[in-house]
Amino acid sequence: MLLMLSVAFCTNAQRREVHILSVNDMHAKLEAMPQLAAIADSLRALHPSLLVLSAGDNRTGNPLNDMYSISGYPMVALMNAIGFNASAIGNHEFDMHSLPELIDRSDFPYLCANMTADDSVGINSIPWKAFEVEGIRVGIIGSIETTKQGLPTTHPDNLVGLTFADPVETLKDYEWVSNHCDATILLSHAGYRSDTLAARLYPWIDLIVGGHSHKQLGPDEVRNGVLITQNSNRLRFATHTTLVVDSGRVVDKWAEYIDVQHFSRKDAAISELVLSFSSNPYFDQVLAQAATSFKDIYELGCMICDATMDGCGADVSLHNHRGVRMQQLLAGNITVRDVLTMDPFGNSAYVMELTGEELLRLVTRYSRMEVQHFPHLGGLKARVMLDRDEPEKITSFDLTLADGSPIDMERTYRVATNSYVVAACKAYGIKSMERLNYETSEMIMDFLKKKGTVDYSGVKRIEFIRAGQERH
Repeated sequence: MLLMLSVAFCTNAQRREVHILSVNDMHAKLEAMPQLAAIADSLRALHPSLLVLSAGDNRTGNPLNDMYSISGYPMVALMNAIGFNASAIGNHEFDMHSLPELIDRSDFPYLCANMTADDSVGINSIPWKAFEVEGIRVGIIGSIETTKQGLPTTHPDNLVGLTFADPVETLKDYEWVSNHCDATILLSHAGYRSDTLAARLYPWIDLIVGGHSHKQLGPDEVRNGVLITQNSNRLRFATHTTLVVDSGRVVDKWAEYIDVQHFSRKDAAISELVLSFSSNPYFDQVLAQAATSFKDIYELGCMICDATMDGCGADVSLHNHRGVRMQQLLAGNITVRDVLTMDPFGNSAYVMELTGEELLRLVTRYSRMEVQHFPHLGGLKARVMLDRDEPEKITSFDLTLADGSPIDMERTYRVATNSYVVAACKAYGIKSMERLNYETSEMIMDFLKKKGTVDYSGVKRIEFIRAGQERH
């Protein structure tokens, strides 16, 4: 009997747990960081060796963070104070050219296996890192998304000196990590589709902590034995994942999602730090009044396009779909903070001289014939037909002037846009473009000051149609 008890004790002693608190796509949600800190404190009280991870896009979306003297520093300071152990590099980490400074000021490493940086760039990231947790060796590999052009989704000028490989293909060179570690985690900013493909191809990965897609997953998202976690953006939720390790391998794992913004407690020290970053009256200046609420990004996109068209003295305007970073805006005061939240990238305004034929070709190529890339319009209207089986794909579209009259294919139009769109236009061979010494956010502010009151309720310039039904 004594021998049996001894064997049982030794077997159980080998079973140990790794606890992970993870977030993704925080986008500088400063005001939710005190709750996240309280969650981390609560978990550490139970699990002192808690790993805290971010799957990237820590920044962009809050002017208090983005417009700081070192752009993005407030989030880094808060992550340091909370005790993050590692972060993936998200595509928005490249905004504002401050990533090298942020890495230098971070108390945690940035992981990215599919990025190579020239020495001159100063981005001191590493592909992977091993962590010792209660005698368990945990290997964490980082990755970032790439588009069909082989680059992350950011302004190409932000990526000078950097090269990127396919995030899934790269992982084949890192299977050896799983042989040297008891648990292997992929810290991915490559998106849900890429993560599911990685799970199918590389069952040696125990856990994928994902980001980029803003997809709120359930606790039972297991593919080919690989647990995949991901939250929606801006710290609505965080994930607590448990890995059970026995004799050098993961034998069980599960995830639970925690509501961050409704968590009952806040960390007092982190609250004070957030307050210190928030005391800038410039951002609270009132520019105009919204007579009615902006209910979605399309109404906001219409206003932004009108502002850039007005500021550039243009006939028409285009603004990238994902360049509108605010989902809605309530009726009432419109502040500097609101404008810098809806258009946070510091893009310069540009004017292009295009014939009607060139304009139509540009919209076709730039949209990639996908809903999530079809640009917001000023001075134009579009009727867009969607694929019946894949409603995110565009089969065709009709583009007219705002009054419904056809575009003259031979006439030259003055087209207002921003530097992000222009980066794509250069690849299309468009040469007639002029950079204005004027940021699009400044144009929006000046437009609002001039108008005093704006009302875009029900303004619709893009009509999405699938099987006879409208989509807004």
